[in-house]
Amino acid sequence: ERFEVTQGEVEFNGKNLLEMPAEDRAREGIFLSFQYPVEIPGVSTVNFLKTAVNEIRKYHGQPPYPAGDFLKMIRQKMELVGKKNEIFQMAVLEPKLAILDETDSGLDIDALRTVANGVNKLKKPENATIVITHYQRLLDYIVPDVVHVLYDGRIVKTAGKELVAELEEKGYDWIKEEVKGK
Repeated sequence: ERFEVTQGEVEFNGKNLLEMPAEDRAREGIFLSFQYPVEIPGVSTVNFLKTAVNEIRKYHGQPPYPAGDFLKMIRQKMELVGKKNEIFQMAVLEPKLAILDETDSGLDIDALRTVANGVNKLKKPENATIVITHYQRLLDYIVPDVVHVLYDGRIVKTAGKELVAELEEKGYDWIKEEVKGK
Protein backbone atom coordinates (compact mmCIF):
# COMPACT_ATOMS: atom_id res chain seq x y z
CA GLU A 1 0.00 0.00 0.00
CA ARG A 2 2.98 2.33 0.42
CA PHE A 3 3.94 1.90 -3.22
CA GLU A 4 2.17 2.79 -6.42
CA VAL A 5 2.77 0.60 -9.45
CA THR A 6 2.62 2.85 -12.50
CA GLN A 7 3.19 0.29 -15.24
CA GLY A 8 3.74 -3.38 -15.96
CA GLU A 9 2.33 -6.47 -14.38
CA VAL A 10 3.45 -9.35 -12.23
CA GLU A 11 2.02 -12.61 -13.46
CA PHE A 12 2.16 -15.82 -11.44
CA ASN A 13 0.38 -18.99 -12.54
CA GLY A 14 -1.68 -16.99 -15.01
CA LYS A 15 -2.89 -14.40 -12.50
CA ASN A 16 -1.85 -10.75 -12.22
CA LEU A 17 -0.59 -10.39 -8.66
CA LEU A 18 -0.90 -6.62 -8.76
CA GLU A 19 -4.68 -6.98 -8.91
CA MET A 20 -4.73 -9.13 -5.75
CA PRO A 21 -4.57 -8.18 -2.07
CA ALA A 22 -1.57 -9.56 -0.14
CA GLU A 23 -3.64 -12.27 1.55
CA ASP A 24 -4.75 -13.68 -1.82
CA ARG A 25 -1.14 -13.69 -3.04
CA ALA A 26 -0.30 -15.79 0.01
CA ARG A 27 -3.23 -18.08 -0.71
CA GLU A 28 -1.92 -18.51 -4.25
CA GLY A 29 1.32 -19.86 -2.77
CA ILE A 30 3.66 -16.88 -2.45
CA PHE A 31 5.76 -16.49 0.69
CA LEU A 32 7.87 -13.46 1.59
CA SER A 33 10.49 -13.54 4.31
CA PHE A 34 11.42 -10.01 5.31
CA GLN A 35 14.92 -8.80 6.05
CA TYR A 36 13.78 -7.64 9.50
CA PRO A 37 10.61 -9.56 10.39
CA VAL A 38 8.12 -7.91 12.71
CA GLU A 39 6.75 -9.82 15.67
CA ILE A 40 3.13 -9.27 16.61
CA PRO A 41 2.78 -9.04 20.40
CA GLY A 42 0.41 -11.66 21.80
CA VAL A 43 0.33 -13.81 18.65
CA SER A 44 2.17 -17.11 18.97
CA THR A 45 3.90 -18.60 15.94
CA VAL A 46 1.77 -21.75 16.18
CA ASN A 47 -1.52 -19.80 16.25
CA PHE A 48 -0.34 -17.56 13.41
CA LEU A 49 0.65 -20.55 11.29
CA LYS A 50 -2.54 -22.49 12.04
CA THR A 51 -4.63 -19.50 10.95
CA ALA A 52 -2.51 -19.00 7.82
CA VAL A 53 -2.60 -22.67 6.81
CA ASN A 54 -6.35 -22.91 7.38
CA GLU A 55 -6.96 -19.73 5.34
CA ILE A 56 -5.00 -21.25 2.45
CA ARG A 57 -6.94 -24.52 2.78
CA LYS A 58 -10.26 -22.62 2.85
CA TYR A 59 -9.24 -20.67 -0.29
CA HIS A 60 -8.63 -23.98 -2.08
CA GLY A 61 -11.93 -25.51 -0.86
CA GLN A 62 -10.35 -27.79 1.75
CA PRO A 63 -11.49 -28.27 5.35
CA PRO A 64 -9.47 -26.85 8.26
CA TYR A 65 -6.50 -28.88 9.45
CA PRO A 66 -7.49 -31.07 12.44
CA ALA A 67 -5.68 -29.73 15.53
CA GLY A 68 -3.80 -32.95 16.35
CA ASP A 69 -2.68 -33.44 12.75
CA PHE A 70 -1.56 -29.81 12.56
CA LEU A 71 0.61 -30.11 15.67
CA LYS A 72 2.14 -33.34 14.35
CA MET A 73 2.87 -31.66 11.00
CA ILE A 74 4.54 -28.61 12.53
CA ARG A 75 6.72 -30.83 14.75
CA GLN A 76 7.87 -32.68 11.62
CA LYS A 77 8.59 -29.40 9.83
CA MET A 78 10.57 -28.07 12.79
CA GLU A 79 12.65 -31.25 12.89
CA LEU A 80 13.27 -30.85 9.16
CA VAL A 81 14.39 -27.21 9.10
CA GLY A 82 15.26 -26.23 12.66
CA LYS A 83 14.02 -23.27 14.64
CA LYS A 84 14.81 -20.29 12.41
CA ASN A 85 11.32 -18.78 12.44
CA GLU A 86 11.04 -17.58 8.82
CA ILE A 87 12.30 -20.88 7.40
CA PHE A 88 10.02 -22.79 9.76
CA GLN A 89 7.06 -20.72 8.52
CA MET A 90 8.10 -21.42 4.94
CA ALA A 91 8.22 -25.16 5.67
CA VAL A 92 4.75 -25.16 7.21
CA LEU A 93 3.12 -23.03 4.50
CA GLU A 94 4.77 -24.95 1.62
CA PRO A 95 4.67 -22.04 -0.85
CA LYS A 96 5.01 -22.44 -4.60
CA LEU A 97 7.24 -19.35 -4.62
CA ALA A 98 9.30 -18.18 -1.64
CA ILE A 99 11.04 -14.81 -1.71
CA LEU A 100 13.75 -14.48 0.92
CA ASP A 101 14.66 -10.81 1.20
CA GLU A 102 18.17 -10.57 2.67
CA THR A 103 17.42 -13.33 5.17
CA ASP A 104 21.17 -13.54 5.83
CA SER A 105 21.45 -9.98 7.23
CA GLY A 106 22.80 -10.02 10.75
CA LEU A 107 23.09 -13.79 11.02
CA ASP A 108 26.04 -15.48 12.64
CA ILE A 109 27.56 -18.48 10.86
CA ASP A 110 25.46 -21.06 12.74
CA ALA A 111 22.18 -19.26 11.99
CA LEU A 112 23.30 -18.83 8.37
CA ARG A 113 23.84 -22.59 8.08
CA THR A 114 20.44 -23.24 9.66
CA VAL A 115 18.72 -20.98 7.11
CA ALA A 116 20.64 -22.49 4.19
CA ASN A 117 19.98 -26.07 5.31
CA GLY A 118 16.28 -25.30 5.63
CA VAL A 119 16.11 -23.73 2.17
CA ASN A 120 18.00 -26.67 0.67
CA LYS A 121 15.73 -29.24 2.33
CA LEU A 122 12.60 -27.46 1.09
CA LYS A 123 13.75 -27.30 -2.54
CA LYS A 124 11.48 -29.38 -4.79
CA PRO A 125 10.76 -29.46 -8.53
CA GLU A 126 7.30 -27.96 -7.90
CA ASN A 127 8.46 -24.87 -6.00
CA ALA A 128 10.89 -21.99 -6.46
CA THR A 129 12.88 -19.78 -4.12
CA ILE A 130 14.23 -16.34 -4.88
CA VAL A 131 17.10 -15.49 -2.54
CA ILE A 132 17.92 -11.78 -2.40
CA THR A 133 21.37 -11.15 -0.96
CA HIS A 134 24.34 -8.82 -1.23
CA TYR A 135 26.80 -11.36 0.11
CA GLN A 136 28.36 -14.46 -1.32
CA ARG A 137 28.62 -16.24 2.04
CA LEU A 138 25.00 -17.46 1.92
CA LEU A 139 25.67 -18.89 -1.53
CA ASP A 140 28.46 -21.01 -0.04
CA TYR A 141 25.58 -23.10 1.35
CA ILE A 142 22.74 -22.51 -1.13
CA VAL A 143 23.92 -23.15 -4.68
CA PRO A 144 21.80 -21.06 -7.04
CA ASP A 145 20.45 -22.40 -10.33
CA VAL A 146 20.42 -18.89 -11.82
CA VAL A 147 21.92 -15.59 -10.67
CA HIS A 148 20.38 -12.23 -11.59
CA VAL A 149 21.93 -8.85 -10.87
CA LEU A 150 19.50 -5.98 -10.36
CA TYR A 151 20.59 -2.43 -11.04
CA ASP A 152 18.38 0.62 -11.11
CA GLY A 153 15.24 -1.52 -10.86
CA ARG A 154 16.07 -3.87 -13.75
CA ILE A 155 17.76 -7.22 -14.24
CA VAL A 156 20.99 -6.26 -16.00
CA LYS A 157 22.94 -9.52 -15.86
CA THR A 158 21.91 -13.16 -15.74
CA ALA A 159 24.19 -16.17 -15.56
CA GLY A 160 24.84 -19.36 -13.64
CA LYS A 161 26.47 -19.72 -10.24
CA GLU A 162 29.83 -18.69 -11.72
CA LEU A 163 28.57 -15.09 -11.73
CA VAL A 164 28.70 -15.10 -7.92
CA ALA A 165 32.46 -15.75 -7.93
CA GLU A 166 32.98 -13.06 -10.56
CA LEU A 167 31.02 -10.54 -8.48
CA GLU A 168 32.98 -11.47 -5.38
CA GLU A 169 36.23 -10.90 -7.26
CA LYS A 170 35.32 -7.72 -9.18
CA GLY A 171 32.48 -6.14 -7.20
CA TYR A 172 29.49 -4.53 -8.91
CA ASP A 173 31.18 -1.55 -10.57
CA TRP A 174 32.03 -3.45 -13.76
CA ILE A 175 28.36 -4.29 -14.24
CA LYS A 176 27.36 -0.66 -13.71
CA GLU A 177 29.90 0.39 -16.35
CA GLU A 178 28.67 -2.31 -18.71
CA VAL A 179 25.07 -1.08 -18.30
CA LYS A 180 26.02 2.57 -18.83
CA GLY A 181 27.95 1.62 -21.98
CA LYS A 182 24.88 0.08 -23.64
